[in-house]
Amino acid sequence: MMTRLLEKIGSFVLERFEWVGSVILLLAAAVKEMRRPLRFRHIFAQMSHLGVDSLAIVSLTMLFTGMVMTLQVAHEFIRFGAQSTIGGVIAIAVGRELGPVLVGVVCAGRVGSAITAEISTMKVTEQIDALRVMATSPIGYLVVPRMIACMCMVPLLTVFGDVIGVFGGWFVATQYAGIASYTFTNSIHVFVVPHDVTGGLIKAAVFGVVIAVLGAWYGLHAPEGAEGVGRATTKSVVAAIVCIFFLNVFLSFLLY
Repeated sequence: MMTRLLEKIGSFVLERFEWVGSVILLLAAAVKEMRRPLRFRHIFAQMSHLGVDSLAIVSLTMLFTGMVMTLQVAHEFIRFGAQSTIGGVIAIAVGRELGPVLVGVVCAGRVGSAITAEISTMKVTEQIDALRVMATSPIGYLVVPRMIACMCMVPLLTVFGDVIGVFGGWFVATQYAGIASYTFTNSIHVFVVPHDVTGGLIKAAVFGVVIAVLGAWYGLHAPEGAEGVGRATTKSVVAAIVCIFFLNVFLSFLLY
């Protein structure tokens, strides 16, 4: 009984290490392909598809997050006489954590699934084999443009989401909690430093790379058939979200 349990645990651990190693090798191959001339037309197309089209859902997510967070803490701050700090607290929380993490999760669901579905469909229909026949690297043609697009657009979406989130907090603070607009905005100037924002953008760039690489990996390793495309897409989203939460802890220790 104990032997079987240990065998299962060992097999699970080895499979996870094998998966991590395979993903790292794909990332290394993509970085190596970036030494060649980049396909800027494909990169800009992916930036539009993966980034601009995600603007609406990111805006709604961050707006309501900022509003709800302020709604929860405003009266507590007022009760303890700390209403002069609420703007800075909201801005720091959004800039350091809520902005990059929530934007990363939203992009993992929308962008990561799109990348996996597209690449896995190309694999199932043998289009990737056709690229190899034409002496075109599938990694350079498919993975690199998406990785660069995500690495650029997720931080940009995070900046926009930070502004929307703080605006939502300002709206609730001034219209619901009765805090003066100057008090809210002045506390942001007093307490927030540039690193609170730039640190979040570093996180967002890392999350963008993770979303693109995992989406591409699951697409390239998708099982055959329509069912395999669906399974690969689901696994891609789950893996990306888990990795975002894990890396967020590590990067928070490293940056702050």
